[in-house]
Amino acid sequence: MSTVAVSLTPVCAVEAVPLEGGVAALVDGSAVAVFRTFDGSLFALSNVDPFSGASVLSRGIVGSRGDAPVVSSPMYKQAFDLRTGACLDDAAVRVASYGVTVVDGVVHVGSARPAGEVA
Repeated sequence: MSTVAVSLTPVCAVEAVPLEGGVAALVDGSAVAVFRTFDGSLFALSNVDPFSGASVLSRGIVGSRGDAPVVSSPMYKQAFDLRTGACLDDAAVRVASYGVTVVDGVVHVGSARPAGEVA
C-alpha cells in the first residue's frame, strides 16, 4: 500500500471566511480563493478569473445554481461550480479546485485536484 503525502497550507480561521463570501490566499505560489457557503461548507478554487485574467473570484457572489454551489465572477458574471471549478456558462472552461480541511478552527488548503474531481 502506497502513501501519498499531502501538503496543507494554513490560510485563516474559519470565521475569517464570511458566510456566502470568500477570501484570497497564496498557496504554494498560486492565487487561491476560499469560500464558505450558507450552510458553512468550505471550498477553494483558483482566484484567477479565466475570462479576464484578474485575480478576483474571491470577491464574487456565492450562491447556488440548481443543486450546485457556485461563485459568480465579479467581472463578467460567469458561474463556477465550487465543487469542481467547472464553468456552468461555458463547458470548455474551468478553474483549478483545491482540497480544503479544517484543523482546530483553521482552514487549510491542499494541492490542486485533478480536473473533474468532486469535493
